Amino acid sequence: MKSLLKRLRSATSQPRLSPTDRDALLAALPFLARLDAARRDRLCTLVARYQAGKTITPLHGLALDDAQRLQLAALCCLPLLEFGAEGLHGWSQVLVYPGAFRVHRRHHDEDTGVVDEWVDELAGEAWEQGPLVLSWDDVLADLAEPEAGFQLVVHEMAHKLDALDGAMDGTPPLPAAWQRAWARDFQQAYDAFCKRVDAGEDTPIDAYAAEAPEEFFAVASEYHFSAPALLAREMPAVAGHLQRFYGESPIPAR
Repeated sequence: MKSLLKRLRSATSQPRLSPTDRDALLAALPFLARLDAARRDRLCTLVARYQAGKTITPLHGLALDDAQRLQLAALCCLPLLEFGAEGLHGWSQVLVYPGAFRVHRRHHDEDTGVVDEWVDELAGEAWEQGPLVLSWDDVLADLAEPEAGFQLVVHEMAHKLDALDGAMDGTPPLPAAWQRAWARDFQQAYDAFCKRVDAGEDTPIDAYAAEAPEEFFAVASEYHFSAPALLAREMPAVAGHLQRFYGESPIPAR
């Protein structure tokens, strides 16, 4: 009896989206309606958990209403439909700038003693142990053109998933056999892509993917959720892994 009561209390204590919020979310992000019913339900459950456990902090005078916060939560949870709520672990805050933001960098070369300092202008950043940082202008631009090949929130969430095994290296936590196949196929695709970029080729996939293996994974994730047919044509093995990892894209493959 005690066990039954415990399960009942656990079930009723789970945060849930109200029907009003659910309808508003699907109306605001119509591409989510392309998810099948089970995945829409799963997304709404993840969004409710996200809202219960994350703090969204607008910065520099930016104001976000409840509907905008709900949309941001849905974009963060979209890559977790197959991976699950474990992808929300290890961080609690989302910092949102009105637009691109500047980050001061500093690197100390221990071999030479030389210290380099510079400033990066970013649209987003995901700390391995810390907040998700986003440019609201870029989030809105992605929502205005959901099939353009760019999805900032997915990109940064891919980094969060990548970091869950303790190393941001382009390989998220996976079963051992799948991890070996993933590492092999992604490395081959990354090496081939870097050769094209280094040769000056105008690649259909954003050249930023050649920056590092972790950026390759994050950029490919953007294409899975915004231009899956293009990704499948350019990198079929990578597209196959992401289809398994993320599930069916809500953007039609055409």
